[in-house]
Amino acid sequence: MITLNAIVQRYGPAYWATPPAPISPDQRRVLHALDACRTEHLGGQVFICPHCHIARYSYHSCRNRHCPTCQHDAGQTWLAKQQALLLPVPYFLVTFTLPAELRAFAAANQRQVYDCFFRASAAALQQLAHDPRLLGGQLGMLGILQTWTRDLRYHPHIHYLIPAVVRTPDGTICQPAPGFLLPVRPLALLFRGKLRAAIGQLPGGTTRDSAIWQRPWVVDCRPVGTGETALKYLAPYIFRVALSNNRLLSMDHDNVTFRYTNGQTHQTCTKTLSALTFLEQFLQHVLPKGFVKVRYFGLFCPAKRAFLRRIRAQLMLSRGQEFSQPPVIHCLQEAPLCPQCGAVMRRQELPVVCQEVCKIKLARHANFPKLKCSNNGIKQQ
Repeated sequence: MITLNAIVQRYGPAYWATPPAPISPDQRRVLHALDACRTEHLGGQVFICPHCHIARYSYHSCRNRHCPTCQHDAGQTWLAKQQALLLPVPYFLVTFTLPAELRAFAAANQRQVYDCFFRASAAALQQLAHDPRLLGGQLGMLGILQTWTRDLRYHPHIHYLIPAVVRTPDGTICQPAPGFLLPVRPLALLFRGKLRAAIGQLPGGTTRDSAIWQRPWVVDCRPVGTGETALKYLAPYIFRVALSNNRLLSMDHDNVTFRYTNGQTHQTCTKTLSALTFLEQFLQHVLPKGFVKVRYFGLFCPAKRAFLRRIRAQLMLSRGQEFSQPPVIHCLQEAPLCPQCGAVMRRQELPVVCQEVCKIKLARHANFPKLKCSNNGIKQQ
């Protein structure tokens, strides 16, 4: 099967030599990680079958959040934890999209603009929800930033998964009318104003084209049932970016072909790009190091998890449903199966000195040139 890692391993050195666009330090780290993932450069570990005593050597994963080969188990663990917190009420998916006129500025100032994007959209939702003529209380919101379309174009947007329930100032739990959460036109106006104020405080933010702040903005709000389907849609992209390996179709003649679903026709399409252009389009979705792209607001804040569980119990009992504590979710461990008996193999603990030797610095990877960062950009040594 073709993988993104294989594409980086084959065409990464050529991309370094003649990059179509400047390479940021964050993109550099991702290229090194994808190139070294599950290869001898990261070392490995030994698994032994407890029944057949067969030994198997497995390379270490890079565990970079942009790698489509890694962290499937982490994504499934995250999904299970969120499913355990689902409230027995209808859910809505609210999507805010950054207008096209602001995307070049966002790409050049990712950390600052994405933070403004989160703060403005979340504040607009909460302000409108607190209006006593509408919901009159605080929402619980799970926000996830995505920067891509299905065909890899740069398209920053935030999905908010929101249950149709609010907590009023006196602590009462209320639900809106069925099939309705918030009016989208006032929501779009609030979001536009808050984002304009936030971006205006950034260097160069006041020079944006004033026309963008005058025309109508669009916010999408749609019901998504119990929320479980929406969670399953969002979960795979928590620990990877832009595309999965199973969407890659071919890698030949210095071209890469992948498939995607057209959002308007819902038909499966294919797209072919030169390998260097493909890498360029993928790398534009690399997030700044340490940037938090999944955020919890209102009733979903980690500090309010105990209160959220009480709401869940109260709602279930009010509907005559049997209440049970959500199961304790343990982090899944990636372990191979024995090729003979099918049993789960056990990892052989290595001496501490061997473990330290396996911790190879990605920056010293031989396939790519060693780079030095300076105020004038990245220079090859």
